[in-house]
Amino acid sequence: MLLVREISSIDALPAAQWNALTGTQCPFLRHEFLAALEHTGCTGAGTGWTTAHLALFDGAQLVAAAPAYRKAHSWGEFVFDFSWAQAHERSGLRYYPKLLCAVPFSPVNSARLLLDRLRPADALRGQLIAALVARCAEQKLSSAHALFISEAERAAFADRNWLLRSAVQFHWHNAGYADFETYLATFRAEKRKQMRRERRRCEEAGVHFLTLHGSEISAEQLRFVHEVHARTFQLHGHEPYLNLAFFSEIARTLGDALMVKLALLGNTPVAAAVFFVSDDALFGRYWGATGDFHSLHFEACYHQGIEYCIEHRLARFEPGTQGEHKVVRGFVPSHTWSAHYIADPRFREAIAGFLSREQAAVEAYADDIAAHTPFRRI
Repeated sequence: MLLVREISSIDALPAAQWNALTGTQCPFLRHEFLAALEHTGCTGAGTGWTTAHLALFDGAQLVAAAPAYRKAHSWGEFVFDFSWAQAHERSGLRYYPKLLCAVPFSPVNSARLLLDRLRPADALRGQLIAALVARCAEQKLSSAHALFISEAERAAFADRNWLLRSAVQFHWHNAGYADFETYLATFRAEKRKQMRRERRRCEEAGVHFLTLHGSEISAEQLRFVHEVHARTFQLHGHEPYLNLAFFSEIARTLGDALMVKLALLGNTPVAAAVFFVSDDALFGRYWGATGDFHSLHFEACYHQGIEYCIEHRLARFEPGTQGEHKVVRGFVPSHTWSAHYIADPRFREAIAGFLSREQAAVEAYADDIAAHTPFRRI
């Protein structure tokens, strides 16, 4: 008989058993990444992210798990439900805390239900989904939400009557390009010229790049990465979610899964872009610069990432949320999915209607954007 446990710290679970589950090929689902968030206070007491991971055991063996948190707010999720919370509160119902199956601060698409690869996948998914619903009843939570789920999980949640919600990100796909120029050859002429002009501006300004992985990054370079990434948040009126201690820990524990593009003017760093690498994908996460350099954001965050994918034969590049400006650089609209269990049947019905209307708008938006990609018409 399998036993479900709620885990208040990922350190209570053996790293080797967690990392042996399917889905942990994605660096954001690694034991090391989630542990670093806890160790450095990015999640935990006072953050609104209370660790409540689900773990499914067969005796002492971990056979399935889900990263989960009780949330006291909706910040850092990238799937926005503030209006749902307000509607609950106007009706005299409490929306927070809610249960969230997600990776904090990370709108990346991958499995959220982690499974023993030798056991029937749908049965394990079903037990984890049932455990999420049971937690809502036992702890009197308003809802449970699984964000940026895989296609297989989308079907599993739908089969169990969770509400599905779609959004659009912009992803780059590798068609086996030999190099960046081969990639640009697929563009229409005016768009190809624009890309070359952007790259030339950085070269003419004397900016060049270092590619650094994990433990190659010095303490001084990590301080710079943190400072400029924090500056970007502050310029937009927000405090950064992640601290220097977090970057220092993952540089030590994640190895080559952490990658930084460091922009230099001479020997002086002027910008940095932070990426994470899996076996088949690149994930762009954070960026910052010491000043305003023409086209440097596009070069550091997009062109350098595309070149890295081509060089390392990675199939996909997810540069983060939002940004129609990515389309002209060859990123195409891609649907993302989340699943939602709403405990109150009245609100479930109302939210289902809202999601149906929203889905039609999302589809129209994706179709409109897809008509403006830079590629030559065949």
